[in-house]
Amino acid sequence: MSYTDMQNKKIHQGRNIKRFREMLGIKQEALAFELGDDWNQKKVSLLEQKETVESDILAQVAQILKVPAEAIENFDEEQAVNIISNTFTSNDTSTLNAINVQPTFNPLDKMVELYERMLEQQKEMIEKLERLIEKK
Repeated sequence: MSYTDMQNKKIHQGRNIKRFREMLGIKQEALAFELGDDWNQKKVSLLEQKETVESDILAQVAQILKVPAEAIENFDEEQAVNIISNTFTSNDTSTLNAINVQPTFNPLDKMVELYERMLEQQKEMIEKLERLIEKK
């Protein structure tokens, strides 16, 4: 598959919503609760099967998951893997040796930051579910 073919390949936005939701440890029921009264687990499941998601719903989901809407719209795992595998073949380490990356941040700090954000989201979700249970 050429690079042009990869660019023309459709991004499956519903699958991307599912990927981000699962990475953050959020269940479909919790996402449905955040989306509002007219949402349920089955409706979220159907949303995750859609290749293209309506922009207003996509924006709402992105806000709930705290990820940029562009990430959901544009992330293509297959394309990312193909680009990486075409760039770094097992027989050619010269490309790897030529890269001298001097990050301006500590990758471990970014992982801790992400983990803390995920914990905070879980805490918020638990508090919301507890409030929902108390109302019933």
